[in-house]
Amino acid sequence: MAAEIRPRIIILGGVGFIGRNLVEFLSDKNLVSKIRVADKVLPDLAGLSAKQLAIFKSDLVEFKQANLARTAMVEKVFEGADWDFVINLAGETKYSQTTEVYKENIIDVSKTCGLEAAKTHIKRFIEVSTAQVYDEGKSASTETSKLKPWTKLSTAKLAAEEELKAIGGLNLIVVRPAIVYGPGDISGITPRLIAAAIYKHLGETMEFLWDKDLRMNTVHVRDVCAALWHLLTAGNVGEVYNLADQNQTNQGSIAQLLEKIFGIKTSFLGFLASKAATSVAMKMVAEHANEKHLKPWSDLCKAGNIVNTPLTPYLDEELLYNDAYSINGEKIKGTGFNYQYPNVTEELIRETIQYFVDLNFFPRDLA
Repeated sequence: MAAEIRPRIIILGGVGFIGRNLVEFLSDKNLVSKIRVADKVLPDLAGLSAKQLAIFKSDLVEFKQANLARTAMVEKVFEGADWDFVINLAGETKYSQTTEVYKENIIDVSKTCGLEAAKTHIKRFIEVSTAQVYDEGKSASTETSKLKPWTKLSTAKLAAEEELKAIGGLNLIVVRPAIVYGPGDISGITPRLIAAAIYKHLGETMEFLWDKDLRMNTVHVRDVCAALWHLLTAGNVGEVYNLADQNQTNQGSIAQLLEKIFGIKTSFLGFLASKAATSVAMKMVAEHANEKHLKPWSDLCKAGNIVNTPLTPYLDEELLYNDAYSINGEKIKGTGFNYQYPNVTEELIRETIQYFVDLNFFPRDLA
């Protein structure tokens, strides 16, 4: 009997949060024969775990440093082998950037890579977008819900989706995850973990804008990785799939976990008070919060002998509005996929913290 020929995959933006976990997932499960990772950031400088860095340096993984908005560089990323699959995790992840930055680093990246994937007859091209593209409704957003991006980043992500859909011959699948959390998460739940550590240090109550029912639907990064792999063979070309666990995570449930893990008290400003505070200038609200958080975090890092960390309590103005992540992630189950992490638990949050403690990015005595 002939040996099974495992596929070859290109992961664009594979050094980032989801990418590093995806590389680890594919390696652990022995699912592919070759992984080519393309990213601007070198693995040695990306804050990978020891296990992840070892995988990146193994024969399984080939790394190419590349600006994926440049056609010539993208051609080199795709050359040299018969690649089966491409997963696009590349693009700007910071909020409140300029339109030009998002065009080059999200829209142009997706379009340039999509064109090359069509030209080289890639069997499946998965574009990882965001669930921030949905308009808030009375019920959780499905893949056919009204679209109304509520950040500049998600506006660019939706534009990238449309560019890809217009490319003839591209075997496209679009994935829109809710808030992704887990080991390596910097911008999902982790900023709230940092803030909780600061309020533990200050001995003060941690107060949230809006109320406890504000939806912050989530999905664990390992479920994202499993879903991406699943869709490469079981997903339907041309379809969109949301990713969200069944936890119905909201500010209240996150606050309860923070209270338990850090031994702090939390409260909520409420809708009317939050509306009054933010109607004048959300920018001022964000600036006040950042002024309160940044110095204590710096002091905590110094006390913990942390010289350099990618973690920050900085709150972006765009993420402070009363915009809900209310996402229905059931459609993918119809393809045979099941979430292995249906609930956000204390254990999973502690695992995220420990990931950063091990890298000396998070104060050990606060974990």
